[in-house]
Amino acid sequence: MEKAPDDVSNIHNRFSLTLVNPSSHYFSLAASLAIAAVIAITTYFGYPNNFDVNEVWYRLPGIIVVLAVTQLLDTRFTKKKEYSKSLHSSLFGNMLWIVTLLMGLLASIVLSKEASFFFLVLGMFLFASFRIGIYTTTLGASIKKAWAICFVQPLAMFLVLIPQDMWFPILNNPIALGYGISFMIIASVWSILTDRAGRPGMHSTHKTIQAYLASQGNDFTEAEEIMEQRSSEKKVSTSQIKLSSPDGEIQFRMVLPEIHPGPYHPVGGSNIPYLIYKNLNSSAMVMHSISDHALNLPSKNEVENYLKNLENSEVKEEGLKCTEPVTVQINKARVIGLLFGNNPLLFLSLSPHGMEDIPNYMKIEIEQYAKNRNYNRTMIVDCHNAMGAEISKEDGEDMLKAAKSCLDTLIQKDSFPIEFGYANSDDMDVWTEDLGMGGLGIVCLKIDDKKYFLGWADANNMENGIREKIIENFAKKEYTLLEICTSDTHYAPVKARNRNGYYQLGLITGADKLSKWMLEIAKNAEAKTTSAKFEILENETEVKIMGDGIYQDYSKALDNSLKITKGFAIGGVLFFITSLFL
Repeated sequence: MEKAPDDVSNIHNRFSLTLVNPSSHYFSLAASLAIAAVIAITTYFGYPNNFDVNEVWYRLPGIIVVLAVTQLLDTRFTKKKEYSKSLHSSLFGNMLWIVTLLMGLLASIVLSKEASFFFLVLGMFLFASFRIGIYTTTLGASIKKAWAICFVQPLAMFLVLIPQDMWFPILNNPIALGYGISFMIIASVWSILTDRAGRPGMHSTHKTIQAYLASQGNDFTEAEEIMEQRSSEKKVSTSQIKLSSPDGEIQFRMVLPEIHPGPYHPVGGSNIPYLIYKNLNSSAMVMHSISDHALNLPSKNEVENYLKNLENSEVKEEGLKCTEPVTVQINKARVIGLLFGNNPLLFLSLSPHGMEDIPNYMKIEIEQYAKNRNYNRTMIVDCHNAMGAEISKEDGEDMLKAAKSCLDTLIQKDSFPIEFGYANSDDMDVWTEDLGMGGLGIVCLKIDDKKYFLGWADANNMENGIREKIIENFAKKEYTLLEICTSDTHYAPVKARNRNGYYQLGLITGADKLSKWMLEIAKNAEAKTTSAKFEILENETEVKIMGDGIYQDYSKALDNSLKITKGFAIGGVLFFITSLFL
């Protein structure tokens, strides 16, 4: 599974391309109408010998009205009838037109020649060519349909802009028509090639893009269908450490699912940590185990299947005692461990330096090392509490050394009866853009009359250094906060318009506010402390997971599409430049 993170990172890096569109369709509406007005003014004042410049003032309202009407009409031709995408495409199409006009006028000045209507016509054709590309890639139209409707908006604007007696003379320009039709053919060929860029693994790149865009509007049915078709069945395990009071009234679970949150909000198992949390009566910490996006659940159906079968977990071991925590730090790598009976629980982190998902080979090596030392079940948590790249070879070796040292030390530690208390933020007002629906949680472990706290956040990673500041603030209050872990949820309370596509914990909410919230929760957990027994629960469920192949194909399709686009863009610009010298 070592290939998947590379492909996922590559796909994720392309996310910034979706930020080209304005965040609001109201902006696109206002900007497109403003640019249409600039096109009218540029046309009349740029060609004063051909027009009565005073005529522009009553043609201006007409072109704006026609543009607004055709923007509404455009929605009837799109697969999902989306007004926002109609406005965005209209904005960029009008931008192409005005740039073409201005470049033509600039060329006429530099080359000392008379301004030509050639660029007015060419701009209209470029607008139409752009519409062919947009309609086929993102709006679900066929090439034939795109050709049929590509001129609806630009031609309507042209007919209102230009006096009727000048329509034919302006349009009857063989060179302009030749250039314009050439650009339309270029746009069509580009569309066909990019749609096939992912073959044979991905039949249609465009359908995948359309499904992704639809899912961002909460219509995720098509995206899940595509992903589920490519998914394969696999047995996945879920480990739990259950702490409960003697009477069973108070319970808390630490959950380590083998599945990984994702692929992205709101598709599939993107919000799986919260759903597990709610399924366990909001008395749980759903940790990030050592897994990657190959273990994503592709659809809501598979999520429901997983949650339903989670109820069938079996108790494998139980006990009353636990060791005090052991912390081993080797360079950047830090491992914190506790031993429940003969079952080690390890927390792995590089914070504040950060890293991506811990690779599976490290899990295999740690588990084998623990098995050689006669441990029963080894549970490993990827704390996921600082942003970073894929773990380096040096840091990985340090992490393995720290984990093995921690396991060696735990063997020698004495065990003591456990007391625990748990509290969360469910009754607090902690909504923020960098926190998921599960909020915050703290478990207090009292071992040998010493209290240790473990923090949890339903968040997609943490801003670097936030963990250290919160732990420092806890220490000032004489609270020992061992670690803060995140669930790596892929739920997004808001659409983050940044390169990551989400807000990591601490990016919006500062360390001081998080510390205040978590200290309040810690005090509540401390007040609820009671004697406990632990149970180790295991579950195996057969579900469909996305696997490596789908990410490899998506990555390949995106790379090929971008290469094709760059080639066509360079060729198109060079072809356009030749028109400036005509």
